[in-house]
Amino acid sequence: MELLFREDAYLKDCEATVVSVGEEGVRLDRTVFYPMGGGQPGDSGRLKTASGEEIRVVDARKGENHEDVVHILEPDAVSPEIGSKVTAEVDWDRRYRLMRMHSCLHLLCAVVTGDVTGGQIGEEKSRLDFNLPDTQLDKEALASELNRLITENHSVAERWITDEELAASPDLVRTMSVKPPSGSGKVRLLDIAGVDLQPCGGTHIRETGEIGRVRIGKIENKGRQNRRINIHFDG
Repeated sequence: MELLFREDAYLKDCEATVVSVGEEGVRLDRTVFYPMGGGQPGDSGRLKTASGEEIRVVDARKGENHEDVVHILEPDAVSPEIGSKVTAEVDWDRRYRLMRMHSCLHLLCAVVTGDVTGGQIGEEKSRLDFNLPDTQLDKEALASELNRLITENHSVAERWITDEELAASPDLVRTMSVKPPSGSGKVRLLDIAGVDLQPCGGTHIRETGEIGRVRIGKIENKGRQNRRINIHFDG
């Protein structure tokens, strides 16, 4: 399967051929739908048939491997026929908010010094959990630093390194709970110029200025050393 979102997260739709249909969902030969993973929800959207019918996609999940995406249809939807041509189209407004949020969490990793123990990305609210023993966090200071990095409009780009290069640079991995996929020979990095560099397979904006102003919500204690930082769009 050709994963078009991996090369261009701004693609809203693509032409595709239906490869398989089953109880779990629909597989295409190519897709713009990001499957749930790394704390980022799967895309929703629609499949448009040649006859003009629109079939609602309520979620996208990984299939048997990282190169496979299953498009999950709404209950009782009539699946397209195998071999038929469809236009796969994501709910762009939702996807773009998730892209902005995901990129903002990478900035938070640059602002907070500590290993990431968990996280979740949402359209309105996102969070990261950090392993921070004996650390006091200042909400206003964190928000100020995040918004400074956003306003500076740093470029955001993806690049690839080999499994061996990642193994030789273990400090690139910030997440304790989720390890980057390896074994395929290469690993995708997200590079926020001069700010943050770490493995990530999600979808992101091109410049930090696209994120928009944010604010820090609750900072919660989730264990003796675990601190949960919640982020919201500010306006």
